[in-house]
Order: sequence, then structure tokens, then C-alpha cells
Amino acid sequence: MADESSPWPTELRVASDRKTLTVAFDNGAKHDLSAEYLRVCSPSAEVKGHAPSQKQTVPGKRNVEIIKVEPVGNYAVRIHFDDMHSSGIFSWRYLLDLGERPGNHWDVYLQELAQKGLSRDP
Repeated sequence: MADESSPWPTELRVASDRKTLTVAFDNGAKHDLSAEYLRVCSPSAEVKGHAPSQKQTVPGKRNVEIIKVEPVGNYAVRIHFDDMHSSGIFSWRYLLDLGERPGNHWDVYLQELAQKGLSRDP
């Protein structure tokens, strides 16, 4: 169930090049989230695992695109990517967090890539 005090999305727009999702909220926040960022931070079991020890680092997604965004109830969206990944359900709260704290999420991702000798390139 959605928290009544949480910001509510007022706009979800995929850019014409399918590389960015713009998310605006009723608190005035507006964030442009890259498809790569959304894909590698997907809240799916494939990426997050079922426990912190199962978290996966997903390399090679620099060129990934968004092919579809569909609502999940009134609390989230499922994003379909052109690499056929679509199992992550992005809650409004999680999208807001990705927009407000990109350095945190992105820096962790880049550190994991470096530690594992992986690349953003396919």
C-alpha cells in the first residue's frame, strides 16, 4: 500500500531515443533517469537477489533502451528494456530514491564493476 505522505508521480515520460525516463512528482521533484541506470539498479531478483549476498552486478548495459513502461497497480511501474529484462517492479518511492540519490547508487555500481573487472560496454 502506498504511503499517503509519499510524493506521487505526475509524469512518466520515455524520451524519443528511449534512453531516458523522466519522472516528475507532486512535490516538485523531477528526475531524468537513464535507461542504463534504471537497468543496472533494477529491483528485480536477477539484480538484487533474494538476499544481500545474492546481489548481482550487471555489466554491459551502456546502450540499453526502454521499450515499454507499464503500470503495476497504483504503486509502481514495470520497465521493459530492449535486452528483454522486465522483471523489476519500480515503486514510486524507489524511483524517487533513484532520482534523489543517483551518486549513491551509481557510485556503488561503478565500484562493483571495477572490483570485478567488468565494463559498462557490451
